[in-house]
Amino acid sequence: MRTRAAVLCSVADQGVSALTNIAVLIVAARLSTAAGFSVFSIVYTVFTVLLGLCVSYVGQALVLERGEPDAVRSACRSALVFTAGVSAATGAVMAAVLVLVPGETARGLAVLGLVLPVVLTQDAVRYCCSTLRLPHLALAADLLRLAAVVPALALQPQGSGPSRLIAVWGLSALPALLLGTALLWPRLRGVPGDPRRFLRRGHLGRRFVLEFAVGNASSQLAIVGLGLFANQLAVGALRGAVALFGPMNVLFNAATSFGPPLLNRVSGTGRRIRATAVLALVLAGTAAIWAGVLTLLPDRAGRELLGATWDSASALLPATGAQYTAIALGTCALLTLRVLSPRTTLPIQVVFSLLSVALLIGGYILGGVLGAAWGLCLGSALKAAAAWTRAVLLGRGAARDTGPAAAPGDRAGAGAGASGGGGR
Repeated sequence: MRTRAAVLCSVADQGVSALTNIAVLIVAARLSTAAGFSVFSIVYTVFTVLLGLCVSYVGQALVLERGEPDAVRSACRSALVFTAGVSAATGAVMAAVLVLVPGETARGLAVLGLVLPVVLTQDAVRYCCSTLRLPHLALAADLLRLAAVVPALALQPQGSGPSRLIAVWGLSALPALLLGTALLWPRLRGVPGDPRRFLRRGHLGRRFVLEFAVGNASSQLAIVGLGLFANQLAVGALRGAVALFGPMNVLFNAATSFGPPLLNRVSGTGRRIRATAVLALVLAGTAAIWAGVLTLLPDRAGRELLGATWDSASALLPATGAQYTAIALGTCALLTLRVLSPRTTLPIQVVFSLLSVALLIGGYILGGVLGAAWGLCLGSALKAAAAWTRAVLLGRGAARDTGPAAAPGDRAGAGAGASGGGGR
């Protein structure tokens, strides 16, 4: 497959995947009461964390596989077997334990355990397609996923409980899983698999899981804790507001996925920083405009999108919009650091992700759900400021080392940056 077509299919696949998540939240919100959507949001957030852990441990390490074609195909087969086995074991434990716990949230999580092997293995198929440079196969499976889940949820009666919606959502991934597996099977047939490779010492997924845990999972779990121990409606409101900013997540994912290879073609540290700074301004401006559009959305149109959850989610739109503007700046700063100095991103993620959790909790104590939203916004803004400060310092250091007349050295530095980005 040609490079341009592969890139287009990859971008389209990310867009379809993001659109599926947006559609699931919007349809679930329209069918549920505010309390029911809050429970659904808690369960869905738990799934998001489990998916992120799986992607970090298996998917991100898998796409870095290089070598002989048979070795790469063997890695893909191993990844599918490992994901299916571990997700089935994890899901069985979740279902067995939580089915004994009273409450709608526990029932929803138990149902999530039952469908977990389907949804996680289907996502692993996507990464196998990417590793084998067959993104059009992942796109075909994800289009079927979108075509199945929206009608399946939309056909449920008004007021359906969260457990029922979770079951329908999870089982609707089965056609996409079967299609993806059928498309991959001719490429994987005949090569041995070794799932134990993902348990060996030095597996890259361990590092990626750590970055995910401190960079994303911590705040997600804090929101879940907020719902379990304080106010379930807060989770529904926050997830509802975030769902409306789904298109921005598509742009952020595209920048993260395709930014490093493009930046590695730019010579000179200063030029790379300027390029990402321009991208940051464009994405931040887009986020601000989108936030303005959503803020001006009439209540009638908002209720068509989120149902009963709109009333609580709409009050959070200014804070969530400001947060996404800050996320745009931070995403581009971390992209810069990942290319220039990959080891510098982890300390920033650790410190400022934990700070975001503290600000989320502190904001909720001081100002309820709205305070929690502004706390998340402040945390994202501080992370962006720290990351850009670090990037600027790296740029000044590179300028001092090379000097104004050191063009060959500057080119050598660009090569080192490309190597470091690829190692990450």
